[in-house]
Amino acid sequence: QVQLVESGGGLVQAGGSLRLSCAASGRTFSSYAMAWFRQAPGKDRELVADLIKSGSSTSYSDSVKGRFTISRDNAKNTIYLQMNNLKPEDTAVYYCADRRTSLHGYDIWGQGTQVTVSS
Repeated sequence: QVQLVESGGGLVQAGGSLRLSCAASGRTFSSYAMAWFRQAPGKDRELVADLIKSGSSTSYSDSVKGRFTISRDNAKNTIYLQMNNLKPEDTAVYYCADRRTSLHGYDIWGQGTQVTVSS
């Protein structure tokens, strides 16, 4: 199994930046893709960005495209989410998740890290 631990959340002013990290351990070699999700109070969990490891293909939700960047450091078994020009609407708990194969959904989750953007 893959184990995920997020870090880097916090309080930031609108227009500022944060960099989230997700350290993965365990059977990371078998992972098909990893992603960042977020969930605000009273709202459904939303896919923010994902990365398919073969070829490093990435995709983003329309709301963050051009502001957020997902990346990885293979040597450190770590996935990052660089968040620039943050807006109050970005306030949420951010989760990283693992997709074991193309036949699985994102069913391995970290504990989440809170991001709060003040106006």
